Parts: sequence; structure tokens; C-alpha cells
Amino acid sequence: MPPFPRPEWDADFPIDVAGQRSALRAHAKERGIPERSRDQLLLATWNIANLGVQKRDDPQDYALLAEIVSWFDIVAVQEVNDNLVGLRALMDKLPGEYRTLFSEASGNQERIAFIYDSRAVEQLEKVGRLSIPPSQLKHIKLPGSNVAFEGFDRGPYMAAFAALDGAFRFLLVSVHLYFGSDRKADVDRRAREAIAVARWADSRRSSENAFVSDIIPLGDFNLPKLDDNDPIYKALTSRGLKLPDEEERRISQIGGTSLGGLNHYDQIALFPSSTTEVQHVDVFDFERPMFRGVFEHKTLVQFLAYTRFHMSDHRPLWARFKL
Repeated sequence: MPPFPRPEWDADFPIDVAGQRSALRAHAKERGIPERSRDQLLLATWNIANLGVQKRDDPQDYALLAEIVSWFDIVAVQEVNDNLVGLRALMDKLPGEYRTLFSEASGNQERIAFIYDSRAVEQLEKVGRLSIPPSQLKHIKLPGSNVAFEGFDRGPYMAAFAALDGAFRFLLVSVHLYFGSDRKADVDRRAREAIAVARWADSRRSSENAFVSDIIPLGDFNLPKLDDNDPIYKALTSRGLKLPDEEERRISQIGGTSLGGLNHYDQIALFPSSTTEVQHVDVFDFERPMFRGVFEHKTLVQFLAYTRFHMSDHRPLWARFKL
């Protein structure tokens, strides 16, 4: 997508990194994000808008992005541009023990990355793109449709990891599904991508040749609603994947992962019978404590434009797993 423009009046509101960091930490405590410890694994997914193409301020903006990333053991990041300057700037602000893996660019010149703390998580041998043989494409269809799956616009990227206690071994499959528009043809294409992910994950977890059986698709599914009638929701959950704490999050006052909380674009999907115990899943509404000067002196539309330029138009989604 095109980079978000810098507001013309931006210079009127210099960013106090220390003050913003303090506000974020206080809000994280209110939202129940725990301190990291060896008896749990903290996983997050975050679409950081136009990372590498949007001209964010360095070091201020990247320091604040890194502050949030540093609360988690591992983070799947979408919208990493082919130009790695943004990812490099983010990594430079994290402790030296953090590592990254990233894919080749595909649709929209986007890569997908994993950022993880090597003190808490070990990278295992399996890494690569989700690949579906051409002979299988014709079998991936929506109910009642003859239109076959034509492949991913932005290929999902996967990597296997283990918590350092070794008991929790898992494969993360990070996605940024096609959006296009709200036209039926584009929604159907997105739903076919969702059902392709669900079908692959379901068949792979039961294979005798699976590297690990604990497969966790996550990322930006461009899923507008946690609703049984939503076509993307139906496709994603059609093969046994569940979206944790669905009932709780449908009525959550925090809302979804779009800036402002209207849409539930980003998800962490699990097969409950094969995944280690997940104790909590929630959204972190980072914009609520941030940039108070802008919020008080500008319109809501201007505040959101400022926030999505310096941070993102998506909120992180995070999960806590018991080890």
C-alpha cells in the first residue's frame, strides 16, 4: 500500500521518547501484558505499516516501535518492505540478543519477518514459504463455488521455534492475506487464501512427516469481523482452527486490531487439541496513551493520521502460553 504521508503540521508536536515510553509501559500494565518469565512464552503479531518505505523518524519512532516489540519473546511482523531499512532500524533499537528472519518480497513488494529474543526462543531447522503444489490448487474452493484457488498474492512465511525449555515446539505461519477491496470478487479471493491456509495447516499437522505438529497461523488476515457469518472468518475456521477467547473478544471494550479498534484484521489461530495451553490473547491499543498533545489539540482524524504515520494503522495482538 502507499506510504502514509507525514502531516504538514507534524513539527509542532516533537516526540518525547522517554515520556511516550513511560506512558506505553503504564498502559501495558493496565492491559495485563505480563513481565516476561521462563514459565511462559509471549507471542505477538503486528502489521507495522509500510516498514521500510514510510519515512519514519529515526531514532524516535523506531525506539517506540522497539519498546513494544521488546515486551514479547517472539513477534511476527507484516508489511516489511523489500527495502530493509525499516527492519534494520527497528532491530538496531532492540537488545543485542534479538534476532530476525525475513522472507523474500512477494505481492506489493512486501516481506514478512519474525523477530525473537534468542535468550527465550530457539530457532529450529524448518523455515520457508507455505507451498501448495499446482496439482492441489483446483481442490481449494469455497463451498458452492467452482472458482479454484489461484495462489497467494503475498506468500505466507513460516519458521519453527522452540521455547528454551524445549517442551513447546511450534511452527508459526505468518500471513498477510489479499485485501483488494470490499467487492465480492476480492472478498472471495481473500476467503480462498484463508481456506488454503486452514486446509494446509490441518493436513500438515496430522502428517507423519510433519516437522512439528503444533502449527499456529497468525498475522493480518484482513478479517473485519469475529462473526460466524463473515466469509473470511468462516474460511479460516473451516478446518478446526480456533481464534482464542472469541466470545470475550467479541465484546471487549478494547476492540479489534485496526487503529481505533473497529476491525479484527489480525489473528492468532490455534488447533486447541494440539497446542500448549494458551492463557490469554488480547489486543494492545497503543494509541490510547500516546501523543496526548496531538489528541488534545487536533481532530480525531488528524490524531489517527499522526499515529499511523509514526507507529502503525494496526495494533499488536498478543498471546501468553503456559510452559
